[in-house]
Amino acid sequence: MKINLEFGGPSAGVLLPGTRNGRDPSRSIRRGPSQLPPEVVAATQRDRLLDGVVHTVARSGYGGARVSDICRAAGVTRPVFYEQFSGKEEAFLAAHRHGTAVVIRRMEEAFAAQADWCAGVQAALRALLDILAEVPAFATMAVVEVDALGAAGRQVRERLLSRFRRLFADCPQPPAGVSPELLTDTVVGGIYSTIYRCVAADRHEELPELLPTLALFALAPFLGPAEAVRRLELADAAGAPWSRPVLACTLDAPASTSGAPARPGPRRAVPPQRRPAPRGPLDPPSTAR
Repeated sequence: MKINLEFGGPSAGVLLPGTRNGRDPSRSIRRGPSQLPPEVVAATQRDRLLDGVVHTVARSGYGGARVSDICRAAGVTRPVFYEQFSGKEEAFLAAHRHGTAVVIRRMEEAFAAQADWCAGVQAALRALLDILAEVPAFATMAVVEVDALGAAGRQVRERLLSRFRRLFADCPQPPAGVSPELLTDTVVGGIYSTIYRCVAADRHEELPELLPTLALFALAPFLGPAEAVRRLELADAAGAPWSRPVLACTLDAPASTSGAPARPGPRRAVPPQRRPAPRGPLDPPSTAR
């Protein structure tokens, strides 16, 4: 499904980094004296560089991306790059900050357009999954490659998740003895981890298929499974499509004692992986890149 990646309202015209090609001839600035104000030229060059960062990092990884590669992808010179950014890390963080702001804004708009909290959470998740599927380069850069920045990457990811948690501000109170804050953290972290694994496995086109399971996972801890299903089916009847997920009841086969990898179990939220699952954001850090 094609979606409009521009903001509505006061921020109309803002696009997700990675949506466009930085070398698109329609975005080029002719050599020689320009009639465009300097600030317009600088803004155009910066936007192209943000697109260049996203595409280069998605293709080569953060560690393999060079400033020269980013400049080539953006169609600008190295001096122009250093007029905008002090280096590769600052450029990456700028693209991440700008892009995640676009994503969160779209989620908040989708949430606010619904009649109740349950339908709002489902709509926000749909917006998130559709955007990441539509711009796979940004999904790879923002969800997976952000880990390569170390402490700086963890900091921006935590800011992103804190914005995501706001969608649960009006959630029903959980059972007595259960911390609402901890329960929300668990739900948000689980959603993020599931998306991470799908993106890291280069299965971006399958992200929208996660909606039934992630919507149920988001609501069930607060409402109970049966009530969560009922509320999602009501949202479906009101025009927000949702289908009951098929949840496997058997565990994956245990790993072989010979050291061979375990055979994948039945299909759950995501179809069986075509390659071994990559390390998740909550797994112990690797000693080698």
